[in-house]
Amino acid sequence: MNRCPWALTPGAMQSYHDDEWGRSEPTEQAYFERLTLEAFQSGLSWATILAKRPRFREVFAEFDVDAIADFGPTEEEALMADAGIVRNRLKVTSTIRNAQATVALRDSGGLVAFVDQFRPPVAPPYETTLTAESQALSKALKKAGFAFVGPTTMHALMQALGLFNPHHPDCYLAEM
Repeated sequence: MNRCPWALTPGAMQSYHDDEWGRSEPTEQAYFERLTLEAFQSGLSWATILAKRPRFREVFAEFDVDAIADFGPTEEEALMADAGIVRNRLKVTSTIRNAQATVALRDSGGLVAFVDQFRPPVAPPYETTLTAESQALSKALKKAGFAFVGPTTMHALMQALGLFNPHHPDCYLAEM
């Protein structure tokens, strides 16, 4: 069976490709988890983030936005001391800030509607890492108070959420 080139080796990456990448529940929690993990992945490998995802879910209250928005200095320091996650202070504080910004977005339709409005009309070529839509999403999220949401990271988020089919043309999931 043909897969995207990065998912040819059996294991966590292949399972993620086959079962999750390019699909998501349209819920605030699911979108916020993907946004957070994509931000933490910045500068690292996705395999590292997948390996640490169970612990990320534990320490970030299963990505409950309200709970994270209430995190203070005590929780922040506990996160920084937890070797089970990526201990980058900017990314940790950005996650808390992004949760607060997500709560604020509820008054205007919520995170899902906000992100989905940037869905490209057609899927970009497979090798693309940046689009006008990911640039616009990045700019809009920053304006709404989000951090660690650069345009390349937002393109990866759009792929992960399935805002367009991200699969290689030869992949068995290209026609999903």
